[in-house]
Amino acid sequence: MKRSEKAPDTGARREFRVFLYFVLLALAVTLIVEAFNHKAFTDGPASLLRYLTRSPMAFLTNAAILLTALAPAMFLRRRVFWCGVVSILWLAGGAANGFILINRMTPFTVADLTVFNTGLDTLPNYLSKPYLILLGAGVALAAVGLGVLFWKGPRNRRSGRRRLLAGLAAVLVSAGALAGSWALAFQLDQLSTVFSNLAFAYEDYGFSYCFFQTWLNRGIRRPAGYDAGEFARIRELIAKDAREAEPQEDVNVVMVQLESFIDPKEIQGLVMSTDPVPNWTALKENCSSGYLTMPVVGAGTANSECEVLTGMSTRLFGPGEYPYRTCLMDKTVESVAYDLKEHGYAAHAIHNHRAAFYSRNRVYADLGFDDFTGLEYMPKVSVTMKNWAKDRVLTSQIEKALDTTPDGPDLVFTVTVQSHGKYPRERVLEDPAVRVLTCPDEEYRYALEYYVDQVRQVDQFIGELTEMLSRRQERTLLVLYGDHLPALGLQGKDMASGSLYKTEYVIWDNFGLKQEDEDLYAYQLSAAALGRIGVTDGVMNAFHQSCREEPSYRRDLKLLQYDVLYGKNYLYGGQTPYQPTELQMGMEPITITGLWEKDGAWYAAGENFSPYCQVVRDGKRLETEYLSPYLLRLTEDPETTDAGELGIQVVDQHNEVLSETGTE
Repeated sequence: MKRSEKAPDTGARREFRVFLYFVLLALAVTLIVEAFNHKAFTDGPASLLRYLTRSPMAFLTNAAILLTALAPAMFLRRRVFWCGVVSILWLAGGAANGFILINRMTPFTVADLTVFNTGLDTLPNYLSKPYLILLGAGVALAAVGLGVLFWKGPRNRRSGRRRLLAGLAAVLVSAGALAGSWALAFQLDQLSTVFSNLAFAYEDYGFSYCFFQTWLNRGIRRPAGYDAGEFARIRELIAKDAREAEPQEDVNVVMVQLESFIDPKEIQGLVMSTDPVPNWTALKENCSSGYLTMPVVGAGTANSECEVLTGMSTRLFGPGEYPYRTCLMDKTVESVAYDLKEHGYAAHAIHNHRAAFYSRNRVYADLGFDDFTGLEYMPKVSVTMKNWAKDRVLTSQIEKALDTTPDGPDLVFTVTVQSHGKYPRERVLEDPAVRVLTCPDEEYRYALEYYVDQVRQVDQFIGELTEMLSRRQERTLLVLYGDHLPALGLQGKDMASGSLYKTEYVIWDNFGLKQEDEDLYAYQLSAAALGRIGVTDGVMNAFHQSCREEPSYRRDLKLLQYDVLYGKNYLYGGQTPYQPTELQMGMEPITITGLWEKDGAWYAAGENFSPYCQVVRDGKRLETEYLSPYLLRLTEDPETTDAGELGIQVVDQHNEVLSETGTE
């Protein structure tokens, strides 16, 4: 009798078909994510098609990354639920990236997750209420859908042993596909680990690959030849080229980083009814000025700030990394504040936005500042149509900082926010003070009109600031610069500089310094400014002042940064000389001096109140209404008549307590 042939393993075939569905799902989701990444839903499919035809292996690598995340579903009974969770997370990341690219020029990175709360806080500045409601409904619908899938969705009835074998096979195949496509894409130059331009890298290499690179590729890699001898050489180089200078220790230094600020006349093809920035124009003509190469475009204020304050290049860190959220959270490094402290300066920081954004309320202590005045420590401020604080409040805040130390020089570092995006593409100004007559892209006409009006008002702040500093009987050096170009759909060819990474700076003074125009990188600006007043303290400061023309300049800069942040501190003999300051929030203490009841309401009198002040008693926060810098109203009984039993907490929009006084 002929032996019957063995029946085919229908279970294995079924598992193979399931895995093919995973492959198709990974390809489909990756295609949608890349459509967001290339703005195909708003700008058309041309960019997406170029990516697919020019870099097919890069696309397949991105799909293989997603497939590797889907493969563990083969181990589980709730396979559909797992695939739903992974797909929704990937689509949400892609959609977030697409939304961010519409509103700024820097794509979505892992670093953005570190400022997630503030991102939610500023979301109403970018979306109208109907869109916010629609977004909330979408999130709720996705959550409900996943809940239904978990409880009612299909379940795999196969035995645990068969699921284990199928899962192992799926993971091995997907990992092999990822490794193979990754290697081939690199061999064909369709992928790279070098991101000279983050936005272009996302376009060329794909969202998933780039997003994970911003997670995996962080910090600064150990430079070749890193040893103690290199730092002896760098010190000799600095000493050889050091400039002879007598420091001028009676000069206040005021530095103002202007949010998204450029002279609109720098935009090619933009014609306006009048010059919106006459004060800036006059300063450029009469003061030291030039182009300033920034590390970011459209967003990334903290990295521009970091370069100016520390003299470090943030391009040497991982792609999209914010040192304020990584290494500088627990490392104290040389900064312009520490360099000036060697000459008896007090160091103040001011920003008319949330103090905890980019962890400034923590990082500024590691950068040598004595006090930090965020929005929460200012009187009630006027806001723009997009709900950003207007900059005119900063003139009085800078003057207040200069007044707090009448017997010594001051460093006042200020960051503005008024000209922040998003810039509305619909008409919101009925009769703008400066009309846009022609523009390089009609789609951005009203956005440009709104932006021009904002920088016009910022220019008024600049005029008021220079006028205030001129009136004071103190010698002052004022450094003004834009932190990055605005997110207005601009290209390099649209700019007079030919680059999206060039803003401008001005160095003004009231004691007759010689005008010296030169183009700089952001990390060279502070050294150039301090050099004007003879301050050569600090290795990084002296390095930038003396070694910019040396052939080894950029390599040595990387050595210096690696050593002080991740290395053995050869530069300082094994231990940093800089220690964190006891950072005071606000320039002056907030105090309660009186408490009384009138017509059923309680009132607290004192000094330096702000709209973010909350009265506390015995650890309990009382309902508090801000009336003025000197008066608060309590809407509940404090159960005491003694003002000495009350304290003040400054609480930001996310319920984070920034400081607490009077309750010890």
